[in-house]
Amino acid sequence: MKMRKWLSILIILIVIGAIGLILLFEQNDRFRQTVYRTIISENQIPEAYLPVYKEASEEYDIPWELLASVHRVETIFSTMDPLISPVGALGHFQFMPRTWVGWTYPGTDEIGNIDESIDITDIDLIEEHQGYGTDARDTGDADPFDIYDSAYSAARYLSDHGAREGDYEAALFSYNKSNDYVEEVMKYYNIYIEEFELIDLPFHEQASK
Repeated sequence: MKMRKWLSILIILIVIGAIGLILLFEQNDRFRQTVYRTIISENQIPEAYLPVYKEASEEYDIPWELLASVHRVETIFSTMDPLISPVGALGHFQFMPRTWVGWTYPGTDEIGNIDESIDITDIDLIEEHQGYGTDARDTGDADPFDIYDSAYSAARYLSDHGAREGDYEAALFSYNKSNDYVEEVMKYYNIYIEEFELIDLPFHEQASK
């Protein structure tokens, strides 16, 4: 009887612990990101995103592996929740609003934020100010939270800033002015060029918008 009692207590503790971990995973962004960084190996790529990378990269004549590497470093394959950085970068590939809309549009600070009331998906506004926001599937708007629009915009930006000519480091430094960032993205790029493994992301409902 005593053994059964202890076994019952152990099962209850395991269940409570599992529930606690699930709640922590769902409610704590930092913990969730740590989990994804741990469970996604360096050579792994979510299979659902591969067609997006390839379409966008073919459109703008850059390697899809480079685009995948940027996606990995920027948002850990869109597992960051919400897809908004502390400084205001938005979406799957973390564009500052003025880079998305265009830098001739007035901003609220030097790093690229604009008034939150502005519809940054407005393709007429983007065209007027020569931004990088791209309506990838002719939906009538360009949304940084749409994986296709965001990927196409990132591919277009990288292409325009040197990636089309093979100067990947310059393109990446323009995308995010940090040498550490460039080194990290290039690390994954070189890994994916050598060998990669396609996976499904556990616990994550991949963006298909």
